[in-house]
Amino acid sequence: MVLALPFLLGLLVALPFGGRLRALGHVRFRWLGLAYVALALQIVAFPGKSLPWSTPDGVAIALWLASDLVLLAVVVRNLRLTGMWLVASGLALNLVAVVANGGHMPALPSALANAGLHYHRELNSVAMAHPTLPWLVDRWAAPHWIPLANIFSVGDVAIALGGLVVALAVSGARIPWLRPRAVIS
Repeated sequence: MVLALPFLLGLLVALPFGGRLRALGHVRFRWLGLAYVALALQIVAFPGKSLPWSTPDGVAIALWLASDLVLLAVVVRNLRLTGMWLVASGLALNLVAVVANGGHMPALPSALANAGLHYHRELNSVAMAHPTLPWLVDRWAAPHWIPLANIFSVGDVAIALGGLVVALAVSGARIPWLRPRAVIS
């Protein structure tokens, strides 16, 4: 969701600036099948309460790390798209935070409280008062009026900004500071 909502917002913002939804059909996103594999790995790792299985913690961590590495590879393969370097940076920052803290993304208790969340461990996140690399962990709470509001990290911010910029670029929006490059190939 960190990437999907900003991408959709970027498409909406693009329209008054000459962006065209039709332009999305001309974008060649490389290794798209691997992105679906990464999503499937995350669903297997963290099925939540709606699916009929649970995954042991060690297996879930391995699957999540594998899915993040696959996603990072897909994003790096698509760096020719304007803004994708932001997405890659955010994924890498989150991956560093997770690896440095034993395979779960730490969440500062203050961020959890500000978001109205109360848990010690939920899916891929764990409450941690003193994590390693604290500036990279989930440390802020999104406002409640944002759909699916949650806690987020600096990596999530980079991913979200990247999704917004990619959407503006691939739609062909004419924004002075945005120079789309290699969106079609």
